[in-house]
Amino acid sequence: MDRSVLEGDPHAVLEAMAIAGYAIGASKGYIYVRAEYPIAVERLKIAIGQAREYGLLGEDIFGTGFNFDIDIRLGAGAFVCGEETALLTSIEGNRGEPRNKPPFPANKGLFQKPTIINNVETLANIPQIIMKGADWFSSMGTEDSKGTKVFALGGAINNTGLVEIPLGTTLRHIIYDIGGGIPNGRKFKAVQTGGPSGGCIPAQFLDTPIDYANLTRIGAMMGSGGMIVTDDSTCMVDFARFFLDFTVDESCGKCTPCRIGTRRLLELLNKITDGRGEPEDLDKLEELCYYIKANALCALGQTAPNPVLSTLKYFRDEYEAHVYEKRCPAGVCKNLMHYEIQPDVCRGCTACARKCPVGAISGTVKQPHTIDVNKCIKCGACIETCRFNAIVKK
Repeated sequence: MDRSVLEGDPHAVLEAMAIAGYAIGASKGYIYVRAEYPIAVERLKIAIGQAREYGLLGEDIFGTGFNFDIDIRLGAGAFVCGEETALLTSIEGNRGEPRNKPPFPANKGLFQKPTIINNVETLANIPQIIMKGADWFSSMGTEDSKGTKVFALGGAINNTGLVEIPLGTTLRHIIYDIGGGIPNGRKFKAVQTGGPSGGCIPAQFLDTPIDYANLTRIGAMMGSGGMIVTDDSTCMVDFARFFLDFTVDESCGKCTPCRIGTRRLLELLNKITDGRGEPEDLDKLEELCYYIKANALCALGQTAPNPVLSTLKYFRDEYEAHVYEKRCPAGVCKNLMHYEIQPDVCRGCTACARKCPVGAISGTVKQPHTIDVNKCIKCGACIETCRFNAIVKK
């Protein structure tokens, strides 16, 4: 979302930063942007050059005696640098790790000087608010959450992309009216909001107005504005494992609860999805999640358990099926499923046998075939090949 703003209207961000600098008496601003966004970086450089040329940045702006300039700092895409103090540490040229607070950045921030930090989306609103007034901005949104929010809508949805909606819009309106609903006739299962550390929201909350307070109340968060839709073919245990795998990789490792705790969480989820889960693992998961949330140094660790906690809360039956029945209801976890050929449907065309890379399928022409589960590697090639839908996952 921020990249699209920097690419499409970088001057809005530069103007907002100059306004913010004037308001607090700052003379220097930094834009921290991923090096993986070369178009955004190039357009920012052009915009900064234009602003300096027109006297909008630099010394004695408009003869007021106010000095303000902006530099770009390229980051390596570390997720932890979304935490404000880790971002400041990275700008200073050090490894991006969060700092203890207090002192807060407003008192002692970049290069030990008072610093304010806002994201691109927040800054891009400032010129519009000043031009059109606070009442205009407050006319959108809810009583406690004013304005609009940009979401990156993706996953099992017909219309993917960036959507800007007034806060207070329901999930149902976003997913079905704006997003066009779920493709291939499948059913909605959950939506994960807030990026990799967000929570999963089930169908019972589709009519919940989306704002900061409501998302927190139901175990999710606004976060970076990601909105990933899942359908009934998704295994929610594996879904939580996927996001936790990301946060484990992105942990800076400075604090033990995040460095070790998230890895232990991932090991438990891997154990469950591999079919080795035990009943006590569910309690261990929950206990460890709350410990990490309470003790991690920064927001990365504090929010990393959210996908696990929310799926445990709303989709506990799937966890229990994995643990007690050694079964993945969605047929996603390979070690908990097998392929079967339905003899009353199989035509004996031999296509699946010819496609199988390990020779696990046997049978004669025009006779029902069988799959040797001991040889089968569960690659799915047979299902993709069968024209008669004779092969099922169980």
